[in-house]
Amino acid sequence: MSASEKMKATAEQMIGRIVRKTAHAVGNRTTEAKGAALEARGKARQVKERAKGKIRG
Repeated sequence: MSASEKMKATAEQMIGRIVRKTAHAVGNRTTEAKGAALEARGKARQVKERAKGKIRG
């Protein structure tokens, strides 16, 4: 996993989690869903990069 991709994945997860929790506290379901989607995208990016790393050896 390249360092820049790892940082992108981690940043997406953190930002998504912050947005989701803040929107939940305020009661904004639409923004909460967008935050959850961003968090999921970060997790998917992380899984993809780990798989690429294992294939490369």
